[in-house]
Amino acid sequence: MIPENPLCPNTDKDAKQIDLLLTGLRVLVVDDDEDSRFYISTVLEGDGARVTAVASAAEALSLLPQFQPNVLICDIAMPDEDGYSLIRKVRELTAEEGGLVPAVALTAYAEREERERALAAGFQNHVAKPVDPEVLVRVVADLLS
Repeated sequence: MIPENPLCPNTDKDAKQIDLLLTGLRVLVVDDDEDSRFYISTVLEGDGARVTAVASAAEALSLLPQFQPNVLICDIAMPDEDGYSLIRKVRELTAEEGGLVPAVALTAYAEREERERALAAGFQNHVAKPVDPEVLVRVVADLLS
């Protein structure tokens, strides 16, 4: 174990603070791909978040008012109803129903036009898949800072 040193930023104490960046946050993950839901949930739960993951926009809309997440992470390309449609419906909800929840579009579509489209639809951030775990945690934390 490395002794604490205020001049050294890589002490155990600092590592624990970084690991717990998302402690207590409620995150709703929407992705039709089971492996993606598992990966995102595992990364965020490993950093202290309480994650609920669903496979469709319809499930997310029914769950949103009672779960009241601090952050919504949504895939764009989903069957039946895509992430753009979901975020537009979310933004039509009242604040009490979850309409103001900060949201991240997590998608394989990484072009600048897709980013602009996601932001225009109501997302606060756009992140390309596959996403590095540290980047995912930082994006979620930054939404709330």
